[in-house]
Amino acid sequence: MLVKRIGLSLIFMMFLVAGLWAQTFKIDPVHSSVGFSIRHLVSNVKGRFTDFSGTIVYDSGKIENSSVNVTIKTTSIDTDNENRDNHLRSPDFFDAEKNPEITFQSSKVVKKGKKFLVQGTLNLHGMEKGVSFPCQILGTMKDPKGNARAGFEAELSLNRKDFGITWNRTLDQGGLLLGEEVKISLSIEAAEKVEEKKE
Repeated sequence: MLVKRIGLSLIFMMFLVAGLWAQTFKIDPVHSSVGFSIRHLVSNVKGRFTDFSGTIVYDSGKIENSSVNVTIKTTSIDTDNENRDNHLRSPDFFDAEKNPEITFQSSKVVKKGKKFLVQGTLNLHGMEKGVSFPCQILGTMKDPKGNARAGFEAELSLNRKDFGITWNRTLDQGGLLLGEEVKISLSIEAAEKVEEKKE
């Protein structure tokens, strides 16, 4: 009976300790960026989204317990050209009025070498597709206020036609104005969420 109690206590302590490793971070948009690039004729045009939010649950003890949840406002697209940005918000591309948000919800996180592979569902242009991409953890540390911070970087490539974004223009000499592959670059700094004290 005593052995059984000790065993149950050890199991409980293991779960307790494992839970202590998990931290929930809130993305800090001021110190983060969501960028992309796409081929235009013979160059790559870059842009970014300026309005995004999300949470990252990071369990350094057991990475499989980690998760990511991100929301991006499509109207916040910015390529440093107002006419182009308005075109990208139009039905030819993101159709921002009908699809105001791009969302990603992870379903699985696994360790792969020095990086982590994040798998999940991307909802873009009203279509949901499974995606998988490597993510690098840059580290964790305390900010000047004593709050925990964590840094992450990730890159992935998507075919925009897979999400129903097919607009293009055929050139007189042959070929197309725009490429189909979109390269996405994420640089994220997140602050640990602190529970508000109830009075």
